[in-house]
Amino acid sequence: MAEMDHDNIINILEERDEETRLPEKLPLLPVRDVVVFTDMVLPLFIGRDKSVRAVELAMRKERLLFLVTQKDPAVEDPRPDDVYRVGTICRILRVVKLPDGNFKTLIQGIDKGRITRFISQKSIYNVKIETIKDIYYEELNLEHQALMKTVRENCEKILTIRGDFSTEIGILLNEIEDPGKLADLVSSNLNLKIEEAQALLELLDPIERLRKANDLLSREVELSMVQAKIQSNVRDEISKSQRDYFLREQMRAINKELGEFDEKAEEITGYKKQLKRAKLPLEVQKEAEKQLKRLDQVHPDASESSVIRSYLEWLIELPWSKSTRDMIDILTAKKVLDKHHHGLDNVKDRILEYLSVRKLNPKKKGQILCFVGPPGVGKTSLGQAIAKAMNRKFFRVSLGGIRDEAEIRGHRRTYIGAMPGRILQGLKQCGKNNPVFMMDEIDKIGVDFRGDPASALLEALDPEQNANFSDHYLNIPFDLSNVMFILTANMTDTIPSALLDRMEVIYLSGYTADEKAAIVNTHLLPRQIADHGLTKKKVSISDSAIRQIIEEYTSEAGLRNLERELATIYRKVARQVAEGKKSPFVITRNNLQKYLGVAKYIPEMDQEESQVGLATGLAWTNVGGEVLYVEASLLEGKGELIITGQLGEVMQESARAAVSYARSHCQSFGLKKNFFENLDIHIHVPAGAIPKDGPSAGIAMATALISAITEKPVNTDVAMTGEITLRGRVLPIGGLKEKAIGAIRAGIKTIIIPEKNKKELAEIPKVVKRKIKFISVSHIDDVITIAIGKDAFQPPPVCKPARKKKNR
Repeated sequence: MAEMDHDNIINILEERDEETRLPEKLPLLPVRDVVVFTDMVLPLFIGRDKSVRAVELAMRKERLLFLVTQKDPAVEDPRPDDVYRVGTICRILRVVKLPDGNFKTLIQGIDKGRITRFISQKSIYNVKIETIKDIYYEELNLEHQALMKTVRENCEKILTIRGDFSTEIGILLNEIEDPGKLADLVSSNLNLKIEEAQALLELLDPIERLRKANDLLSREVELSMVQAKIQSNVRDEISKSQRDYFLREQMRAINKELGEFDEKAEEITGYKKQLKRAKLPLEVQKEAEKQLKRLDQVHPDASESSVIRSYLEWLIELPWSKSTRDMIDILTAKKVLDKHHHGLDNVKDRILEYLSVRKLNPKKKGQILCFVGPPGVGKTSLGQAIAKAMNRKFFRVSLGGIRDEAEIRGHRRTYIGAMPGRILQGLKQCGKNNPVFMMDEIDKIGVDFRGDPASALLEALDPEQNANFSDHYLNIPFDLSNVMFILTANMTDTIPSALLDRMEVIYLSGYTADEKAAIVNTHLLPRQIADHGLTKKKVSISDSAIRQIIEEYTSEAGLRNLERELATIYRKVARQVAEGKKSPFVITRNNLQKYLGVAKYIPEMDQEESQVGLATGLAWTNVGGEVLYVEASLLEGKGELIITGQLGEVMQESARAAVSYARSHCQSFGLKKNFFENLDIHIHVPAGAIPKDGPSAGIAMATALISAITEKPVNTDVAMTGEITLRGRVLPIGGLKEKAIGAIRAGIKTIIIPEKNKKELAEIPKVVKRKIKFISVSHIDDVITIAIGKDAFQPPPVCKPARKKKNR
């Protein structure tokens, strides 16, 4: 409630009994954002043309205007429908003409009225009005008197809270005996919405108007009390903070006089020295000095000071200008790679080529390398070997399973516990700005509502952009162009194409049995002997035992399970040595089962002999190549196709294509056209608990099905890979090298491949070519001829019915 003008209220009370003859026609003055009540005095600035002319006309006559409120304050030229019909007849008390032609007026509400007709609407609004009188109460009962007393008390309460109450205002409130006048006085001093104030103005029952005004007044009192409480709490808090600040300043002054050090000044000085030693770039130095000034101004115990300290420490500890000097000797690098990795000649050649270019042109922006291959083939150790060959620091971070973009870009400093992303954390840990930075499991990054980490990596891994990598925490560009990024993955299918486009993919297919045996002798055995506290004199493993472990106790492209089996042997030997048993211990094929138990894998056990309806396919998985058996059976039924083995949509389509080919060419195999009408075809791919999918099992399914319908067995030594079309063409596949290595582990002697994959045989290791015969085909008929035999295209023997014996 605004402060009441004492003189204005006295004038209102003196003039309320004067009889004034009001004219029926008056100039109309629309007002915005205010509702004028009777006896209300307020200043108005008149600027609109029609409003100016209305004031001029009123000044020439009785100085009377009819004020109404606009429904929409934004309307500049209101029409009759834009204003309320009920308003207030007002007298102009004072007019001052401003230099720009507008008026500053002081008006007073006299009586309420209603517009009955708009007379003129061109240059000015003249309206015909009728006055509105409130309902008259001859005598006020106790309830009415109590209501008026409550209103007076609420007025005194809200004015007291705001510090505006005085004795004169209290006397004036008590002198008003008319409930309508009291309601108008209260309403005119409340901050009401236009709709609420207009509703009060139009109420003709003074008691009802006073009751609604009291409701609004009570609401204002409650709001004022809450606001006053909040302000009081804030003042108390500010007073406490100021008191603490003054006390600390006094302590600083006392310590200075006593010759004792100032902790805050000492801290600021320490930060300045560290920033100078850090040799920061100019832009970073400016930001650091800015934050240092803020730290000097912030209260030591404020939460913001700890945020600034953490930020300054990160700026100081990051290696902005610290780097290691590359020592690139190609011959030495080759020796290091050969020492730590057996085989992988193509991969090592590519790494040496990369190092050669870096040696000749150190400023060249390097390509991002991505090693893709099954687990355990040495992807991570290759990165370590590269770092050792270049004399650089090595840092590894695993990205598998991360879903938050902030893991890469960092958190903004507004969050509690914010910190930079993993890239800058790794650089801080290395202490150099040019390490070999390995990101493992790039193919296993997740996505959720917190962002896409793979997209955040685009900037970091793009040689054209990472010179100005922006971390959310630092909010300052950091140069990553000197970092050598190496990524690893098991497969490229799940890597986003935009990210994959920024990498040079190097495939590591896996190791053959001979390569594994060589790695065991040169790397794994010495390491396991040292890890278990043994010596070569105490324990030895024969070559035949190592070969048996590789073939019968492991089935993988890498070396992890092989190393676990070797560790199992050495643990048992270490126990025997610890128990005091005599050494040496010699492990051979004869006693290997004593240490490792029964053999886990027997490659030939599933195909000891050729069988009808059983074909051998080849599959590529993220752990290397594997053998895939396809079974087909014919059952009495209605010509339906049954597919089992948890096959994906692609393999199910391959099965349907194989069935369609067999049905359309059944006469080529000596069968009638309606051969399949009363038979159901069941195609199954073990093991049923493992989901399978891919586009390379088509010819294996067709071969198994044709073997079943011709009752001719499939050659057990032959495996095949390729997709089939409805016309029998064999389409190319991927992962031939991995599949070939998997076939060797399964004891396969011959592999049928698509004709278009023949060019990839140049990349197959020579040891694999010596053990496996590769046959390229372009049509399924060639596959049938090789796997089943030419007699598959001859009609099966027809059994003649036996003659009936004649009864003699």
